[in-house]
Amino acid sequence: MRTIFIPLYNWPKAKGLPANTPDFRRLHHSRILHMFHNSWEDIKDVEDLSQAFPDLEQRLQPVLPCMSLRESVQVYKEHCRMAREFHHVKHEISVLEERKRKLLVDLVEDEKVAVEIARLEEEFQRLTEENHTLMTLHSERRQQLERLCLTNRTRQDSS
Repeated sequence: MRTIFIPLYNWPKAKGLPANTPDFRRLHHSRILHMFHNSWEDIKDVEDLSQAFPDLEQRLQPVLPCMSLRESVQVYKEHCRMAREFHHVKHEISVLEERKRKLLVDLVEDEKVAVEIARLEEEFQRLTEENHTLMTLHSERRQQLERLCLTNRTRQDSS
């Protein structure tokens, strides 16, 4: 855990405690926190937030706040929140771009399939018409054969 130094200028001595004892530091620390309406958790949050944001340019990285100024801490927290939001949005964009890329690949594949389906439908239509023509021709030829057979029998019977 990092140590945060907060200046204690003109601070009255605390009930006769030596300045280098933990009790003295704890008492002054709690007075400072109370004075700025912060709590230990707020300072701990700042320590937790002092992380790097690799997606941000160096000039946009949050700068650690001046811990004795409440406004500085709040600006830092807001900056870190926006950096996390930026990271989240950037991640969402990359996920959506990858999804778009996959959908475009699928679209190209679907277009190829649609062209193949259209070709097969045309071929099916052509073959159906050819089949109908051949069936009609077959029926006509069978009738013609039956007439010829009948004519041939009648000739044989008459001869």
